[in-house]
Amino acid sequence: MTAPELLNEPMVPPPVPPSVRRGIPGLKLFSMTAGLQRATLILGLSLVGIFVFAAIFAPLIAPYGFAQSASDGVDFVRQQAPSAEHWFGTSVRGEDVFSRVIWGARTALFVIAISLVLSLFVGVPLGLLSGYLGRWVDRVLVLFMDAMYAFPTLLLAIVVSIVVAGGRSTSFGGVLSAAVAITAVFVPQYFRVVRNATVAVKNEPYVDAARVTGASTARILFRHIFANVTQSLPVIVTLNGSEAILTLAGLGFLGFGIEPTQAAEWGYDLNKALSDVSNGIWWTGIFPGFAIVLVVLGMTLVGESLNEVLNPILRTRRAVAAAPGDAITVAGIEVAAPSELDGDTTEAEPAGDALVKDSTATGKETT
Repeated sequence: MTAPELLNEPMVPPPVPPSVRRGIPGLKLFSMTAGLQRATLILGLSLVGIFVFAAIFAPLIAPYGFAQSASDGVDFVRQQAPSAEHWFGTSVRGEDVFSRVIWGARTALFVIAISLVLSLFVGVPLGLLSGYLGRWVDRVLVLFMDAMYAFPTLLLAIVVSIVVAGGRSTSFGGVLSAAVAITAVFVPQYFRVVRNATVAVKNEPYVDAARVTGASTARILFRHIFANVTQSLPVIVTLNGSEAILTLAGLGFLGFGIEPTQAAEWGYDLNKALSDVSNGIWWTGIFPGFAIVLVVLGMTLVGESLNEVLNPILRTRRAVAAAPGDAITVAGIEVAAPSELDGDTTEAEPAGDALVKDSTATGKETT
């Protein structure tokens, strides 16, 4: 019986203590890391956690609104350096930079969440259908997705953003247009990954067995194939989250993003800070740019760490490269140490003794 068949066989798990059954989600994945990889994962999760916390609690953290330029009827001083009143200073429009950075995290989180959900709901089913059905359906979808994938990422996002927004950049419309523009960039990536994996597993025995029993195409795709072709999706989702941040910042920097009076956006703030650099005003551009760098760095670190944990090829390489005296762990299963795999003999015999034994066994005389 092959490994895929074993995975689809009904198994009765052995009784486990309640403490093990109620383990912390993700703790097993975390325990599979070690050394530098674990430190990288912790750092990435910390940066992403700070970003999500700031986005969710932006109204409580930010002292002012994202477009507020006055308080108690008194206008803020424009381009004021960082101070106790304005931690990150003020912009050329008199807005508090710290507040716009915090509110920009919420805008970025909304765009990332919407774009990734749309990409998964469009790219994954199309990849499953294309890989499983094949023939003309596969050829048409592959041709269309390859044409989309051939376009420059930012150019495609700009075109889609213009078409969706229609010249109107409201709060919801601006976020939605940016998310749809990024979705158009991500759909071909999910399609190609899922389609190639589906082609590789659609002729496996467990799929043929489901087909023989009369299971419908939808049941075969989402019951038997889906779970076996989506192992790499968490890694792609994490890495695409960082790419979504950069694409959103690029759209805002070029003027195709969200209006500043509708929502805070880091790319737009960087564009308006260009003229400040020549005048020695550094705070209007440093802090939005630093926020982009930290979020992208955090998501990239998490994605790379997950790739090393979830990728079976990398796990096998780490197991083979283990120290000679250490036990090998593959997919969470501890195997015997390399020295124990050779049988009862753990020491290599000298060459001379081996020759003597061989000659004795064959009845020949050695010189």
